[in-house]
Amino acid sequence: MRRLVITCLTLTLLTGCGMDDNTDPLQVTDNLTTATPATAPPASTPPAGTVHPAPPTQHTAYDPDTHTLVLAAGTQLHLIDTTTGAQRTLDLPAAPARLRAQTGQVLAALPDADQITRIDLRTTTAHPTPVPGAPVDALDLDPHRTAVALRDTATVTILTDGTPGTTTEKFEGPAQLLLTQAGQLHLLDTLTTAITPINPDTGEKGAGLRAGQGATNATTDRYGRLLTIDTRGQALLAFSTNPLVLKQRYPVPGTPYGLAYDPTTDTAWITLTATNELVGYDIAGGEPRETHRIPTITQPNSVTLDPETHTLYIASANGAGYQVVKP
Repeated sequence: MRRLVITCLTLTLLTGCGMDDNTDPLQVTDNLTTATPATAPPASTPPAGTVHPAPPTQHTAYDPDTHTLVLAAGTQLHLIDTTTGAQRTLDLPAAPARLRAQTGQVLAALPDADQITRIDLRTTTAHPTPVPGAPVDALDLDPHRTAVALRDTATVTILTDGTPGTTTEKFEGPAQLLLTQAGQLHLLDTLTTAITPINPDTGEKGAGLRAGQGATNATTDRYGRLLTIDTRGQALLAFSTNPLVLKQRYPVPGTPYGLAYDPTTDTAWITLTATNELVGYDIAGGEPRETHRIPTITQPNSVTLDPETHTLYIASANGAGYQVVKP
């Protein structure tokens, strides 16, 4: 098999010298569009593992404390106990833009309801917090502070015990917040397809970097890096932080989209929406190394995992169900 060679780059930061103050130096066109997954073809290979019925699913999350798989299908959350198979359904006032599950709860950003909501997975109760501006992501910085990315105002706001405080402005399409193990906050902007550091104490922006041709999803790893899917450019990007530098760009053909990271095995799991596959890369070395290639259900837009058992959960966005795989 032909060996794919990694490209390591140290990029020069764009400072915008000589540009209008209102011009974003990371914006390369006036007609910005967010990259999207491919429309998956019909399945040509039976999916691995076990497939369970589920409605079209936009987002997934997994909480190890309660062993709960969370599927977001429109305005409903489907909560599945992976040890017993028991299922519960929770109706939300709007569809979530992103889910985060940990310590027995789910934090959901609901842009069309102008709120973030915490769902207690043990009691199936929701605790909303109003946040005007259409929140598309929310991330807890500590027990008292929550960072919220806002679509309509194109800002990031820090809530302290629910009260708005520091705000960072002048983004284009704030989409996903990222927090490294060292406590560094970053924002993935999917319109400018860029990553920008943010100081949550002052609201100050650091120097941002381009994240490929069309970044869509990202996560952090145990080395403090930011792993980013370049869906349009069909690649896996790895950024070091402090300072923010693009260290790796590895080709991933097949229109990559969904991303999950297993910190125990150092595996980045990526869904390929053009080929109905899930590919796993060992990212512990100097370049990613493919270790798994798994046939999936059709339109595998999202993936999550149980970090204790390494079980993978892949969800279909066209109603083909969700798939359980133990690699």
